[in-house]
Amino acid sequence: MNLVYGIKDRPKFGQVVLFALQQLLAIMAATIAVPAVVGNGMSASAALFGAGVGTIVYLLFTRSSSPVFLGSSFAFIGSMFSAFGGAASVSIGYAGLILGALIAGLVYVVIALIVKFCGVKWIDKLMPPVIIGPTVAIIGLSLAGNAIGDLMRSNVEGGSVYVALICGLVTLAVTMLCSTYGKHMIKLIPFIIGILAGYLVASIFALIGENTGNDALVVINYEALHRVGSFVSLPEFSFTKADWSGVTSSYLLTVFVAYAPVAFVVFAEHLADHKNLSSIVGVDLLENPGLTNTLLGDGIGSFVGAFFGGCPNTTYGESIATVAITRNASSISIWGAAIACIIFSLLTPLVAFLETIPSCVMGGVCVALYGFISASGLKMLQPVDLNKNRNLFVASVIFIVGVGGMVVSFGAVEIRTVACALILGILTNLMLSGEKDE
Repeated sequence: MNLVYGIKDRPKFGQVVLFALQQLLAIMAATIAVPAVVGNGMSASAALFGAGVGTIVYLLFTRSSSPVFLGSSFAFIGSMFSAFGGAASVSIGYAGLILGALIAGLVYVVIALIVKFCGVKWIDKLMPPVIIGPTVAIIGLSLAGNAIGDLMRSNVEGGSVYVALICGLVTLAVTMLCSTYGKHMIKLIPFIIGILAGYLVASIFALIGENTGNDALVVINYEALHRVGSFVSLPEFSFTKADWSGVTSSYLLTVFVAYAPVAFVVFAEHLADHKNLSSIVGVDLLENPGLTNTLLGDGIGSFVGAFFGGCPNTTYGESIATVAITRNASSISIWGAAIACIIFSLLTPLVAFLETIPSCVMGGVCVALYGFISASGLKMLQPVDLNKNRNLFVASVIFIVGVGGMVVSFGAVEIRTVACALILGILTNLMLSGEKDE
């Protein structure tokens, strides 16, 4: 892929601001969704702050050589529930969130040390393109239901699904048109323009609906803006709400069992994401800055993010897709997004504005983002010889397990769809490795 800006390129300051905002919009919905799902008083603004700080840690460890944003990880949702469920109080649960992220981060550190001494060649043998390609595709396909669900969702009770669909499709259409036919700067910020277009259409519908008494036309909820009090507000950080005095050895064991196995699962997603990003930027990130550095950045950045926001972080496919679609791989843009994320978390009007962006508008954007992730995975399959039964079976298992949405739980440990597909794909490939060429 011909990049407009390479990893070490430095766009002008005004461009960086726009690129950073675009990355922020791409990851924002998922990042604040995790604390909303887990509940127990978790703060969306604290999660944004944690994602920003965690990304900075990642960029430092990778020497700004891997242009991807870290946001709240969905893989640890079950673990976070366990931290609260096994606690005597919510405050002890917050201590569990921090301890769990520390445990997961240590798992990454251990794997990073193994990679440092053993190299990465074994990874290429264990996970060749016939495994990585379909797995990357599944990362996007497994999120397809979320994108379509948001595309047809109103943020106001009584809002028409058809109005929501129109707003989402306008967002998608404008994004695609800007990315395909846009000139210069327009081509580099298609998501910002698409979201603004969808927001404007939703606002026009809402204005007509409120003035005519037709509630079906109202799909955007401005309540968050009405609740804004002070202009600047410090988020409720996890470490300020944690009660360490109630942490017992049995509770610590519960947290360990909930977090450590999931960290190994997320490691597989880490590999798939960085393989995908490598194919986009034209640099093998497992060699430069090296898998050891990306693992350390991801693991320690995840812990730092949870220390502030409660949510362990992970590399985001939405961020990678934004790099692919805009062809802007400048790491300065990721730095800008991380700083913007921190600033936005402190400015209550901006956080409130982000919360008012309708689900249908973000759904329209996500159709493009998740679809691009899937297409990137399929592109990795191009050099694979699918005339061989071994390759056909490996790809088939990964696709069906992934599209079928397999999730396996062992007590508090949940192996999610992408990890299930990857693990079974690896086992299938090993089982059929004896196939001889005809």
